[in-house]
Amino acid sequence: MRWTVHGEHTLHDTPWVRLRSLDVTQPDGTRGDYHVVRLRDVAVTAAVDDRRRVLMMWRHRFVTDTWAWELPMGLVEDGESPEAAAARELEEETGWRPGTMRELIYAQPAAGIMDSRHFVFRTDDARHMGEPTERNESDRLAWIPLADVPGMIGRREIVSSATLVGVMALLLPGTAT
Repeated sequence: MRWTVHGEHTLHDTPWVRLRSLDVTQPDGTRGDYHVVRLRDVAVTAAVDDRRRVLMMWRHRFVTDTWAWELPMGLVEDGESPEAAAARELEEETGWRPGTMRELIYAQPAAGIMDSRHFVFRTDDARHMGEPTERNESDRLAWIPLADVPGMIGRREIVSSATLVGVMALLLPGTAT
């Protein structure tokens, strides 16, 4: 059931989004064009405190015109590790600097059409360093009790796939200690 890629050419190219057409042969032998989106990887941080709360940002996403709670996240820059990007984004967007970071979960949100990987890290010892330096990211910050997260998901107050993957991983047995 493996597909074969014979070649790839650019349809659209920016620093953020690359749309490509791939010449593929499907497992049944059918050959044709298949369009894919190539995006930078995303790094996410779930900062958890000793009261079993997670630091989240209330954000407006203009593309979908929705407001929702999200974990701090951003794109992994050239030459940057996902862990370093996650730490940088946490501090830029919230003013909190992580101490120890560990990988919480890894996801490929739309592997059938997009190659972006999502790396979600957890820190349990973040320190407040001051105000966020990135002023365009959120309306407010809050430490959300992990016990409140399932209800927030049900009410569609958390809708970002990277955030959903991260907070649901926090709720798995053995991860929210």
